[in-house]
Amino acid sequence: MLKKYLIVSKKILPDVYEKVIEARNLINNGSVKGISEAVKMVGISRSTYYKYKDYVFSPSENSIGRKAVISMMLRHEKGVLSSVLNYMSMENANILTINQNIPINGKAAVSLSLDISDISKPVDDVMAELKKVKGVSSVKLLSIE
Repeated sequence: MLKKYLIVSKKILPDVYEKVIEARNLINNGSVKGISEAVKMVGISRSTYYKYKDYVFSPSENSIGRKAVISMMLRHEKGVLSSVLNYMSMENANILTINQNIPINGKAAVSLSLDISDISKPVDDVMAELKKVKGVSSVKLLSIE
């Protein structure tokens, strides 16, 4: 399903990957004020955090491959979000949450959390097709479990 991803034991990877995940968790749960404090607590540099933060994820034990969070920039035009939602529905993705910021400079940031257990094609393909939807400026996979 996820042809660009591997599941690898932490035992064979450098500790830095786990520290990036730990720093992200500290930031996400509000335990620290910002990235600088988080990286200092876990013992990595800011550049290391930024280098790996979008590529290292920690799966949950019970639902691997079932949920994903994506971020998009959409043009501020009527029907763009609707087209995205229709496409995701067509691919059998169940939309769990939608967060949309107000448009600035003609674009709005949107994040979707999805249940992807029933999608009809690999996540990579869905992301590539989503980028082709009229009005979608960018698409980024933020996390997957």
